[in-house]
Amino acid sequence: MLTYKETLRSDLRQRRWDIPVDTREEMSRRICQALSQVVHPCDTVLVYCAKEPEVETSWFIEDLLLHQRKVIVPIIESANTGLRLSYINSRDILKPSTFCVPEPVGCELPADPSHVTCAVIPMLGFDKKGGRIGYGAGYYDRFLSRHPHIRKIGIAYSVQEVPEIPSQEHDIRMDIIVTEITTYRCQ
Repeated sequence: MLTYKETLRSDLRQRRWDIPVDTREEMSRRICQALSQVVHPCDTVLVYCAKEPEVETSWFIEDLLLHQRKVIVPIIESANTGLRLSYINSRDILKPSTFCVPEPVGCELPADPSHVTCAVIPMLGFDKKGGRIGYGAGYYDRFLSRHPHIRKIGIAYSVQEVPEIPSQEHDIRMDIIVTEITTYRCQ
């Protein structure tokens, strides 16, 4: 029998896939435009590299690089369910890797988590209070709990909003959530 969180994840995955590709692209562009304002004045930004049907972050990454901001991307370490960090100077080095997530395969420039000012985090779902539900493995929750200095910015399509995300003690809340419609300041 599925738990409530598993059922919620399944519903939220389907909500994203139900958005037509061209609409997702336009929504992602709007989110990236809003995100560019939200991360100011962060100088070193950790940002996930999207896989379908997540909010596409490529335009945001390009904008950061264009404005000579330091861009760090996560590298998934599935063996220990952790994240390793790498600077990137170009999106050209990103190749589909673990879970089909684009990563700087063979081109890593190790980054120290203490240098990260803010992090842009993927979400399956969220609530207005900063609650976030991810894929369930806890990669970001563990990483963010070890680095509480990082400003946490979740991005998602507005259809991913739910009245309340069930949370446990180890779940990390977002400081800000950006959708194509609005920006929530959660704390």
